[in-house]
Formats: sequence, C-alpha cells, structure tokens
Amino acid sequence: MEIRSMQAQDWVKVSEIYAEGIATGFATFETTVPPYETWDKAHLKSCRLVAIDDPHVLGWAALSPVSSRCVYGGVAEISVYVSKNHRGRGVGKALLETLIALSEKEGFWTLQSGVFPENQGSIALHYKMGFRHIGKRERIGKLDGVWKDNLLFERRSTTVGID
Repeated sequence: MEIRSMQAQDWVKVSEIYAEGIATGFATFETTVPPYETWDKAHLKSCRLVAIDDPHVLGWAALSPVSSRCVYGGVAEISVYVSKNHRGRGVGKALLETLIALSEKEGFWTLQSGVFPENQGSIALHYKMGFRHIGKRERIGKLDGVWKDNLLFERRSTTVGID
C-alpha cells in the first residue's frame, strides 16, 4: 500500500468510497456525494491523501478548515474514509498517520473530528492515533429526519503551536 497526494483524477474512486460511507448512515451528515468542484473548494489543497494498492484506491483522507477567521488558521477538521472492502486492515491508520505528519508540516496545531457514536471503528482509530474525546454535541444535526449526536475528538500537535 502506498499513501500519496490525492489528484483530481482520483475523484471517481474517492467519490465511490465517500458514497459507501454515506450509505452506512453513520459516517457523515451528507446524504449525497457533492460534485468534485464543491468538494474541492471545501478541502485544503495541501492535505489530501489517497491510499493506493495499484490500481485500487483503498481510502482517502483530507483536511477542511474549521473557520475562515485567522485565529483558527492552524485548526482543521479531518475526513478519513476507507473502502468497505478494505476496512480493518490498517488503511485508516496509515492515512491518518500520514495526514497528521503532513498537517504539522503545513503548520496545523489542532486536528478535530466529529464522529457519530455508532461509528465504533472510527472512534477506536481516533483513540489509537492520539485524539482525545472532548465532548458530545447532542442532537447537533438531522440525518434522514432523525436528530443525531456527534462526538467531538481533538488532537493537539506536540511540535506545532506549543510556544
């Protein structure tokens, strides 16, 4: 498996993996995969990765800014999605390890993630990768007409933003 920067031509496979996550009902509040142009505008260009086992895309990870305010310039939200046929094989861990290292090179001191309580695999991965659970946002949004809670996880860099 190789982790490399995501390219625009990866979108077809990335969007298929995203659709698999949407179909679980506990990966995102999104109900449809957006067009690439919309996704592209919402994610940082410098921190987008895919896990590849040629010719297959096994998963992807990317960062989104949490705010346009300059004070939050070093804070980003993570997205990590693994193909349903490759879950439980270390793909998410490899993507997240690489994304954390890349985010620190780009000057990010805090990574955060919102995870549905039902997504036990994602929760375990976040703990394994040094994230801490900082709270539960109760009934923060609706998915298919049902109010959903969201667990907030955070990882502070030990090398960036500590001075």
